[in-house]
Amino acid sequence: MTQFSAAQTPAPQQAVSDSSKALYGGKSNRRVTVRDLIAAKERGEKWPMLTAYDAMTASVFDEAGVPVLLVGDSMGNCHLGYDTTVPVTLDEMTMLSAAVVRGTSRALVVGDLPFGSYQEGPVQALRSATRLVKEAGVGAVKLEGGERSLAQTELLVQSGIPVMSHLGLTPQSVNTMGYRVQGRGDEDAHRLLRDAKAAQDAGAFALVLELVPAELAAEVSRSLHIPTVGIGAGPECDAQVLVYTDMMGLTSGKMPRFVKQYADLRAQMVRAAQEFSEEVVGGTFPREEHSFH
Repeated sequence: MTQFSAAQTPAPQQAVSDSSKALYGGKSNRRVTVRDLIAAKERGEKWPMLTAYDAMTASVFDEAGVPVLLVGDSMGNCHLGYDTTVPVTLDEMTMLSAAVVRGTSRALVVGDLPFGSYQEGPVQALRSATRLVKEAGVGAVKLEGGERSLAQTELLVQSGIPVMSHLGLTPQSVNTMGYRVQGRGDEDAHRLLRDAKAAQDAGAFALVLELVPAELAAEVSRSLHIPTVGIGAGPECDAQVLVYTDMMGLTSGKMPRFVKQYADLRAQMVRAAQEFSEEVVGGTFPREEHSFH
């Protein structure tokens, strides 16, 4: 089976200090690749991943040095007004993925395969992934499931499409598993570990672990040679991802326990909109300097 393997890298202390090789904030005249991610694991370098759904936001994160951007089906909740990720279509994913690619020059852009675009089998998965690669320009795709998605992963990798797997809480299966921590108890933990190794053997270049006990995520991370990307899976994963609307404080309501908010953009936007509205109503905007003659 085809495997992604990293090229020989310098000693850890040399690699991490070399800004040309560092993933976060590193300088490069090319896009980050899946080989860069595996090389980072070999030298013990952690890296961040954020979601993005439009060109402007993607350009901000690209400028900030974030090396991997995920066009997640979380767009259904964050941008399209759906209650879950299930209704997201491949057309919607293709359109927004293309926007993110256009807004970036360095970040590796990973596009989610939405629900219903790969469950029928490997041929459907290849057809869907090919659209994201050819029409949107993504550098990799992500799909949920371990053993149940192995045939899809194998065919995509054999066809030259890098695959990021996703285990633990898989939001597309919300109707069967709900929103709860996965992998608690010996049986579930062993099953998740088997799925993780199977995904690696099928050729996946990375593995998202969502809502998984920290101890189990640490064990999975130690047992794999491909990087793990945690979201609610503790600090021992090789990388961390958050939905950007959550971490930027744009999402309303109660946040999941694993979310840390680094800004309160929602409150700032509300204040700005109110100030604009009040000036329009009061006749103080626009002023002379905003007018043409």
